[in-house]
Amino acid sequence: MKTTRQMLGGRIKELRRLRKLSQEEVAERVGIDPKHLSRIEVGRGFPSLQTLEKLAQVLDVDLRDFFEFAHRAEGPKELKGTLGNLLKEADPDSLRLLVKIARAVVR
Repeated sequence: MKTTRQMLGGRIKELRRLRKLSQEEVAERVGIDPKHLSRIEVGRGFPSLQTLEKLAQVLDVDLRDFFEFAHRAEGPKELKGTLGNLLKEADPDSLRLLVKIARAVVR
C-alpha cells in the first residue's frame, strides 16, 4: 500500500503531466530545486505548505486537488460512493453535463 507521501507526490506528478509541464519548468515557477520536486513526486520528499500553495498556483488547481485520490480507489463500491457524493454537491447544470458524460462513457 502506498503512503500518503507517495500518493501526494504521484498526484502532483499526474497534474503536472496533464498540463504538459516539465519538472524543471514547474520547479522554476515555484522557486524550488528540480531535484526537490523530483523527490516530492516519487514520495521521498514532502513539500512545505508554502510549496504546496505555490504548486497549486502554478498547476492551476485548488490545494484539495492534490489530495484527491478517489480515482485510484480499488473497488466499485468506493467509486460509487465517491460518485454519489459528487452528485449530491452538483448543481442542475452540472448534473446535466455529468449525465451526458456518463452516457458517452457507458455506451
